[in-house]
Amino acid sequence: MVPSDGVRTMGVDRHWRCYVSPAFVEATPVVELAGVWIHEVAHLLRDHHGRAERLPAADQRDHVRVNIAQDCEINDDLLADGLALPEGRMEPRLYGLPAGGLFESYLPAIPRTPHGPDCGSGAHGAPAPWELGEEGGPALVGPVEAEALRRQTAQAVRAHQRGRGKTPAGWARWAEELLEPSVDWRSALAGAVREAAAWAAGAVDYTYRRPSRRTPALGGRVVLPSLRRPLPRVAMVIDTSGSMGPDDLAAALAEVTGVLREVGVGGNRVAVLACDADVHAVTRVRGAGEVALAGGGGTDMRVGIGAALALPDRPNVVVVLTDGYTPWPDETPSCRLIAALVGQDPPAPPPWVQTVRVDLAT
Repeated sequence: MVPSDGVRTMGVDRHWRCYVSPAFVEATPVVELAGVWIHEVAHLLRDHHGRAERLPAADQRDHVRVNIAQDCEINDDLLADGLALPEGRMEPRLYGLPAGGLFESYLPAIPRTPHGPDCGSGAHGAPAPWELGEEGGPALVGPVEAEALRRQTAQAVRAHQRGRGKTPAGWARWAEELLEPSVDWRSALAGAVREAAAWAAGAVDYTYRRPSRRTPALGGRVVLPSLRRPLPRVAMVIDTSGSMGPDDLAAALAEVTGVLREVGVGGNRVAVLACDADVHAVTRVRGAGEVALAGGGGTDMRVGIGAALALPDRPNVVVVLTDGYTPWPDETPSCRLIAALVGQDPPAPPPWVQTVRVDLAT
């Protein structure tokens, strides 16, 4: 807390200091002070200054409109929860907007205005004249500690909700999004494979099969090699164990088709291995119709990963489609390994495995 005559009511900076006007405190009922306090804390918990930095440059410079949109995001939740706020507060209904939205969706409908709220750099991201900066005042809260505070608060909100407490809808939605962010798993899987394939394709080597174009300049006395960029090879290890139901296998088969299409690795450069506790089929495929699935026994994807790495055309990228109930290699293999986890609450693989959780319901 920092008393300040420069701030009109209250405001926060990105270091989690809250600036408070003594005159405002003196003139405002305690119940409204509580509402304003929670309002300012919400700017920090919802990472408004971090989100503002991801706006287009023109919007970032318009601090007033950004602050108004952010206040609309917060105040509709606080008012719905029964908190008291001072007169003149910003609400979505004042701009013909629906309640429950994020400030990024409100911003285009907020008209330009020279005057408005200024909740400080903890909201719109730009330092206000009354802020102390990094040098003065109470101890600073850094980005890592700030994120820990957000997660601790979100976990407390979730625990209160599960304990049949009355959790405000806006805060419950915020906590769920923070702890379980909504991600399009199809895009995540395709992006992970593309990234791994790009990494593999970046491995260049020299070859004399095609001499360098600079060789003629040396009069034929020296032959220079040229650089080659090998195309990446991908291996798909599909879990066909008894714990994988037919629906899961069908989804896994569909993902083979999706990965083939998204990555753009054509021809016979993709190998598919059906594996439970042993490898039952190895297929070179161009499409899902060419995949042969067999198995149904125990589960050990280490066998499939090992078989993939032992192929004559060693893959640069191995994608394992599994429900996660399998042992994993003890150490990182000499390739990029991606686990596409299907099913409900799959156990997590080791941290060095790049993981994408596949929600079959979406």
